[in-house]
Amino acid sequence: MSKNMLLVEDEEALRESVKRIFVKEGFSVDTADSAEKGLALYEANAYDVIISDIILPGMDGIEMLTKVREQSPDQIFIIVTAYASLDSAVKALRAGAYDYIMKPIIHEEIKQVVRNAIRQKLLQTENVLLKRELGEEHDFSGVIGESAALKSIINEAQRIVNTKSNILLLGETGTGKELFARVIHHSGPRGPMPFVPINCSAIPENLLETELFGHVRGAFTGAVTSKKGLLEEADGGTVFLDEIGDMSLALQVKLLRVLEDHAIRPVGSTKSGKVDLRFITATNKDLQEAVRSGAFREDLYYRINVMSLHIPPLRERKEDIRPLVAHYLSKYTREMGKQSMEVSPEALAIMLDYQWPGNVRELQNVIERAALISDDGVIRPEHLPEGIRAAGSFQHQVFDRKLTIEDYTKAFIQQYQGQFNEKQLAEMLGITRKSLWEKRKKWGIARE
Repeated sequence: MSKNMLLVEDEEALRESVKRIFVKEGFSVDTADSAEKGLALYEANAYDVIISDIILPGMDGIEMLTKVREQSPDQIFIIVTAYASLDSAVKALRAGAYDYIMKPIIHEEIKQVVRNAIRQKLLQTENVLLKRELGEEHDFSGVIGESAALKSIINEAQRIVNTKSNILLLGETGTGKELFARVIHHSGPRGPMPFVPINCSAIPENLLETELFGHVRGAFTGAVTSKKGLLEEADGGTVFLDEIGDMSLALQVKLLRVLEDHAIRPVGSTKSGKVDLRFITATNKDLQEAVRSGAFREDLYYRINVMSLHIPPLRERKEDIRPLVAHYLSKYTREMGKQSMEVSPEALAIMLDYQWPGNVRELQNVIERAALISDDGVIRPEHLPEGIRAAGSFQHQVFDRKLTIEDYTKAFIQQYQGQFNEKQLAEMLGITRKSLWEKRKKWGIARE
């Protein structure tokens, strides 16, 4: 990506030194020795980042910052000064500066600040693009399905979009919990503000705290500059915490404080800042059982579960399969630049009969794959994964015989262990992973 920078500094040696730093980082750098010249360059060009000294001949850096932000409120502007005073720092930040750097400039520090600034710029751009798509993909018309169960969930969700209450979304993996979270956010008064999704199980525990709360410079080894946390980035909007059941007890305590006090404290800081957030959380775990076992805090559970929605699995709303297939087939046909495509009756019958353990996400992947490999515009059984084709024959095979639960479980593991991981297999059978391991050992089933 092309990166453009405007550097305003009246000390020539320092100006050239900083310019060399960022040219090596791949930036195209324009320079000026006064705010007036800097503004002239700004009005003629677009910049990802502007860096300016506060003390300049004529107009100072804060005046320049104010004029720039009058034209472009989202412009990333970093202030540099040798005059260390809390007053000037506060004045710059209140005027809209992204960050404040002290002279003498430490190369690694200023590079890190600019990296963070570019990251914020990208987030802003993505947010603009997302807002353009809201009318098509992030209102309730984007929730595809015809079943009574899905319509009931949509009706419940529509009643709570304008409330401030925190919401807990329950359901298996792949049922569309994040889609519902986005729709609820964008359909309510917080819609123009940030929607920040965070997967608690995807971020290592030792990094999740600083990702959520941010950190101050020097908080730990490698923290060469301060960093805003995702909770602060979401101020005024909605935070979606997916897989909250995987959050450690220590972090649960800190999250509870945010919910109770509406304040966040970055790692390594002694000061807290107020935030206005709505929390939508999601899990595929039984949080009530986790509370009973001590794995999840009861007080946090009641804070996040002011209102809850349970999204049923796809196997319990088979009426939604046809419209979902049509929706994703149209989507991928368009994206792949193909002519109109259709699904053969035989392939559709297999998909209607399948149990979809991966729910809507699995169906979406299946349609994308089938659209990609079909050459004549028709999706047939041979374009479906072998596991889905075999599932129907397996179901007829086991139900045509009188099998004990143990015999069925054994046959199920032998049939599907090559297509699903251990966690999925255990969930499909309603047993723990340990129990699955014990049954394999008992029956001598090799692990694929």
